[in-house]
Amino acid sequence: MTGIILCGGESIRMGTDKGLLQTPPSPGSGLTWAQITADKLSALSIPVKISVNKKQYGDYSNIFQSSQLVTDKASLKIKGPLCGVLSAHLQYPSEDLIILACDMPFMETEILEDLMDHYYKHPGSEAYVFTNDGKPEPLCGIYTAKGLTRIYDLYGSDQLHKFSMKHVLEQISTYTIPLPDDKKKSFTNFNTQAETNSL
Repeated sequence: MTGIILCGGESIRMGTDKGLLQTPPSPGSGLTWAQITADKLSALSIPVKISVNKKQYGDYSNIFQSSQLVTDKASLKIKGPLCGVLSAHLQYPSEDLIILACDMPFMETEILEDLMDHYYKHPGSEAYVFTNDGKPEPLCGIYTAKGLTRIYDLYGSDQLHKFSMKHVLEQISTYTIPLPDDKKKSFTNFNTQAETNSL
């Protein structure tokens, strides 16, 4: 199992790279959202890699070791999180991946541990995600090597008609975990500067 922090988005609405943001309580420590998210996945005692696009590589190499960075593959004509996920899969083809977006600052390690627990107790599925009011939360989930190979093969044969992560989950065997009401805040993601004022 390898952890992948998704930082490769364009952050157009935020106006700045979300993975490099520093908000309370991190300003005093100088930790970015990417570092905070990486620390949460590292608590699972697994290796953690940072998914970035080519333009971000320089900034992130000032924070993380180059061996921790996974750059989007130029051969993938895909935009959005799926590009980062498949790029990581191509670099670590035999690894199951637990992925987490960098813009969920309320995420709790307890939830990630629960996700891993379901993965180990219910083997055989190709993906494991929480559902929020019946809808999947695809950017905090486990995607198996088998499932990602299936998705990459569909992409390669022009049979993957949408590149959204929710569509990906519909193409593979997905184990879903209903999210308790008291844990829904952990899945709040932030897309604008105004939204971060609540932090």
